[in-house]
Amino acid sequence: MPELPEVEVTRLSFADRIAGASVVSVTMGKPLRWALGCAPAKLAGQLVLGVRRRGKYLLIDLSDGLLLVHLGMSGSLVFARHLPAPGKHDHFEMQTSQGCLRLNDPRRFGAVVYARSQSDPVAQKLLGHLGVEPLDKTFALPEFQAALKSRQTAVKQVLLGGEVVVGVGNIYASEVLFLAGIRPTVKACKISRPRAALLHAAIVEVLTKAVEKGGSTLRDFSNAQGEKGYFQLEAMVYDRAGLPCRRCEAPVRRIMQGQRSTFYCAACQKF
Repeated sequence: MPELPEVEVTRLSFADRIAGASVVSVTMGKPLRWALGCAPAKLAGQLVLGVRRRGKYLLIDLSDGLLLVHLGMSGSLVFARHLPAPGKHDHFEMQTSQGCLRLNDPRRFGAVVYARSQSDPVAQKLLGHLGVEPLDKTFALPEFQAALKSRQTAVKQVLLGGEVVVGVGNIYASEVLFLAGIRPTVKACKISRPRAALLHAAIVEVLTKAVEKGGSTLRDFSNAQGEKGYFQLEAMVYDRAGLPCRRCEAPVRRIMQGQRSTFYCAACQKF
């Protein structure tokens, strides 16, 4: 699943190129996770004001409303002046005066949803529960420490939940916990203030580095220019079960938490 770094990398790869464009037409393919919420013809003639990100959602601001785009489990966007004819997994296409934006989503767990504004109930249903942005100045350590203290569940599940901080998906949760030296099964409320400070810093460091590396391409992710990510090549523990820890050479372990794989080093993550 594309996580925060992949979504941010996607945004950066086409936001400047589509800003100021006029929408010519919108075409929908097979049904996605949620309906568009308006007639595609309603979007024709609108101006694209810009592209923002909230958690794992891309927000395409229009002159009248916005589109909320989620890449789901396997989706990717491409934006180019000229594209070949749509394939069987292309389910959304927005022709503009500056190029064509197309969503390819083989599993169709993604979505493109229209809302009149970000405060519209349609948008708030998707965005209202999201926590703080980890790459924003609002990601403050005192509030993060307090939020951990109020959670009785395992810290990795808290990170994945997205209500304390958004966008720390499965890949990056394993990586930030390794960097902070925290075992993924420990209850969030049991984490000391100094260790929580290490986790806070690790979240910012890992996600920033992942964006710089173009995200992670485990199967088919690429940005809107068709470029793949390379963060996974430098992962410390993710998807390295049985291999020696890059720090201490003890074997990396794999466990299941909430039906998701977790990778960690028992020697390096003792707390």
